[in-house]
Amino acid sequence: MSYDLAALAPRDVMRAAVLTGFGRPEKLEYREDVPAPVLCNSEALVRVFSAGVNPIDAKTRSGKGVSAAITQLPWILGGEFAGVVVQPPYEFAPFQAGDEVVGMLFNPRFQGAYAEYVTAPILSLAKKPENLSMEVAGAVPLAALTAWNAIVEAGSVRHGMRILIHAGAGGVGHFAIQLAKVFGAHVAATASARNREFCEELGADQVIDYTATRFEDALEEPVDLVVDLIGNVQDATGSRSIQCLADGGTFLSVPTGSFPTMHEEIQAAGRELHASHLKCSPDGRALQAIMRLIEQGDVVPHLERSFPLKDAAEAHRHIESGRTRGKITLTID
Repeated sequence: MSYDLAALAPRDVMRAAVLTGFGRPEKLEYREDVPAPVLCNSEALVRVFSAGVNPIDAKTRSGKGVSAAITQLPWILGGEFAGVVVQPPYEFAPFQAGDEVVGMLFNPRFQGAYAEYVTAPILSLAKKPENLSMEVAGAVPLAALTAWNAIVEAGSVRHGMRILIHAGAGGVGHFAIQLAKVFGAHVAATASARNREFCEELGADQVIDYTATRFEDALEEPVDLVVDLIGNVQDATGSRSIQCLADGGTFLSVPTGSFPTMHEEIQAAGRELHASHLKCSPDGRALQAIMRLIEQGDVVPHLERSFPLKDAAEAHRHIESGRTRGKITLTID
């Protein structure tokens, strides 16, 4: 698709949803006079069309998550986006003006993607596949990279491995199921009854309704890997999962600060088990590999709903309900 780059050129100010203080969703305010970002070093200036909304955004807004890194207000949240490059960092850069890209940001070290424009290092970008709309593409980078880190990098998943994925219908979970199947694993996923069919369509071999059954009782065999996207703070999910690991198995804890006693409990199990917290990195090469899988149809992102940028507070209320299937985004027309 071709774009009128002159029409997309940035002004001194831009539209953005800014965080004015820590607390309830109302602390997110839509403004049209926010200073536009300044391009420097190896960054590309990108006109954002879609920005993903993630649980870590809501936690940070509330004063938890990674809020300690926000040293000034107002601030712009948002760690993932899809858009069009309007200014590359240099003439022969791999991404040029007019290229459709997706990317992940080190937010809140830097201002985020709930805005009309972002600057992003070219190493954090990937080309958007033609078969992926801008609206959906903005929901992919952070969640898909987290799933990639869990399944491919930290989990080293290979054919025949048995994996348990908690919250399989969520943003990270629905990518994790699909990636695990790409690499030939047997996947059990926990989800509510209303999401059973959804998880089965993603490729899950066993879907456990956590509202009706204890997953440790429902598993057919011990598992080699647990990807915990819930945390021990809810119904001792982590502690119970450790008991489901086969000898030599690995437990991965994803939600920030959700299982502080993980290593002690792994050691107390008295078996050869492994455990790690998981942090997502804005790796453009891994993101490009994910984009190829999406282009081939091996991975299909699910977008539950989009909100206009001015309704960022409502988007946060929606994700805090804990019932989001797949992902949600903010769109900037």
